[in-house]
Amino acid sequence: MRADGVFDAIVERSVFDHAQAIIATRSDRLSDQRMLELLQSILNGRGELSGMIIDEFEGCPSSSAYRSRFGSLLRAYSLVGFAPDRDFRYLETNRKLRQLYPDVIAEAVSGLEAAGGEVVQDPATDLLTINREFTASLVIMRCFHTGAGSQRWKLRLDTALKPDVTVALRMDANNVFAQDYYLLPRLDMRDAVLRLSEHNGLSIDAYRFDDLGPLYRMAARRPLRLAA
Repeated sequence: MRADGVFDAIVERSVFDHAQAIIATRSDRLSDQRMLELLQSILNGRGELSGMIIDEFEGCPSSSAYRSRFGSLLRAYSLVGFAPDRDFRYLETNRKLRQLYPDVIAEAVSGLEAAGGEVVQDPATDLLTINREFTASLVIMRCFHTGAGSQRWKLRLDTALKPDVTVALRMDANNVFAQDYYLLPRLDMRDAVLRLSEHNGLSIDAYRFDDLGPLYRMAARRPLRLAA
């Protein structure tokens, strides 16, 4: 979860924005080839690369400039032939999933409202209160692979907010598309952390759905006479 303005800033926003503009302008003057040449020179001199090493190098664009120009630091590293000892690809995946999260929330709210539900979204936590009757929290589960090539997902339930329903979106093997969804009621979840595999047995997969239709139907309203 991310939120703006939670802590007091170390520097004023105007100073920060001015510094970022200087960094962006400095890198804009350089071609991709020249930026990579500078990165290669750092690698040749230090034998390794990191965001801190790049930022400390005099006369070189910042690590954020490389990230902006080439999409990620890992891609810039690969273009100069550097491979970190650890596999940091999950960091890039996490960044993309954080960018995806607002769209997932917006889609869920839109679907609930289209079904006739009333939705209030907490701006600080993104907790959804539906029809003033129950709460729901949305979580994206990143797919990772074991050494044997099996797919796994890890879900940490929010024990602080205690939503009535946790809507867990399970990503596909490449973490590009939503593979399926789990609607997990708090009353039936005894563990704070769930570790999912491709098949989890009835105790977990009974809550698995191909889309969010079941969630939307929970919010649908019916005239009293028809319900009776």
